[in-house]
Amino acid sequence: MTARATERNDAPVVLDATDRALVNALQGGFPLCDEPYRAVGEGLGLSGDEVLERLRRLLDRKVLTRFGPMYQIERIGGAFVLAALKVPEADYERIAGLVNALPEVAHNYRREHALNMWFVLATETPQGIPAAIGKIEAATGLPVFAFPKEREYFVEMKLEA
Repeated sequence: MTARATERNDAPVVLDATDRALVNALQGGFPLCDEPYRAVGEGLGLSGDEVLERLRRLLDRKVLTRFGPMYQIERIGGAFVLAALKVPEADYERIAGLVNALPEVAHNYRREHALNMWFVLATETPQGIPAAIGKIEAATGLPVFAFPKEREYFVEMKLEA
């Protein structure tokens, strides 16, 4: 079975065995040492520079959409909230551009729902959430519906490439 992703032009991207092994190796842990990319590469027969180059290529081709740590932001004094907007379809792209321009917006997704734009706000302090919501409402002229977390669940998901 060949691992595939989609590039911007919707042409399938075929991953070679080394790319698949790299993606699989990076799920669920990353070495905390002076040369982590070299440490990852050792197990795959790659140099640290080759690991970085392959990661850059996978990100550029949109095979990977993100590579980085996941934080429990509340433990370091920050906050996040799931939020939504009801955006008129004719104005969706313009509003998405305004929302996505804010550094507090971590993810943004279109949904088939009356609230058709869903996004995550992440701020350095809990007080930053109302301020970010205010910026979005001022920029878009639309009310933001915020859905704070009531409970947290950890679901570790690893996908074999």
